[in-house]
Amino acid sequence: MKTDIKAVDEILTRDKAQVLREWMSEVGRNADEHEASELLESLHGAIRAGADPDQLDSAAWSQVLQTLGNLSQARAAQGSSAGETSHFILALKRPLFNALQTHFSSDVQSLMAAVWALSTMVDKLAQWTVTAYQRSREEVIARQQQELLELSTPVVKLWDGVLAVPMIGTLDSGRTQLVMESLLQRIVDTGSELAIIDITGVPTVDTLVAQHLLKTVTAIRLMGADCIISGIRPQIAQTVVHLGIDLKTITTKATLHAALALALKKSGFTVSRSKPAAATSAASATAA
Repeated sequence: MKTDIKAVDEILTRDKAQVLREWMSEVGRNADEHEASELLESLHGAIRAGADPDQLDSAAWSQVLQTLGNLSQARAAQGSSAGETSHFILALKRPLFNALQTHFSSDVQSLMAAVWALSTMVDKLAQWTVTAYQRSREEVIARQQQELLELSTPVVKLWDGVLAVPMIGTLDSGRTQLVMESLLQRIVDTGSELAIIDITGVPTVDTLVAQHLLKTVTAIRLMGADCIISGIRPQIAQTVVHLGIDLKTITTKATLHAALALALKKSGFTVSRSKPAAATSAASATAA
């Protein structure tokens, strides 16, 4: 163990509870005594084992880094900022500085060396914590984006043999791939022979979007099913013609209503309007 850090081991052995109380007071509203106690315990263990602050990737620091990683992940999920998370670690300096000042009351040179070594160690741990927080936050954001994508592209079973996918928002490669995978899997699961892709909620259709749609339709046909694209508004029709995109091989409809009607027809269903209740009552009265 380095001589500069040895005093911290002695302080934590003797006054760990006092250091913890002062740390919680310094942190304020961001205080979490359970997190702080666990981190202080693992930090004390690393110092006692002679861990070198210049080698955080060594096995001696593994427990400390794991604790910091869990702390960062929890705080990222709770919505805490990187600054708040870093402050939680840096706030440990003041109680330890106070304890070192008492410990080296008559030895200024040793006090300065210990303060510098401790400050450097805590700073490195805080920097590592910010990095871990950012990584955890990115994972949370990626997971939320994936969940939103799945929610925004539901595959709905309308009736036996017919599925529908209402598309809303901009289509890109990642989203189209998700739609394709979900739709193909549902075709297998339900044995459906017809899928309706409704693009009423898609603001624009350019060459890239059209290519994505063509790939999806091709994949559906390879599965032995057919596809109808609905929601072809006048603006989209003009854009498709202007770009020279060939959709001749794909069945398209202007509205979802028209696509549903065609799907019913292809499925062998006939839909007719029932007699209004008033007309039925009048006919019954006349017969009486």
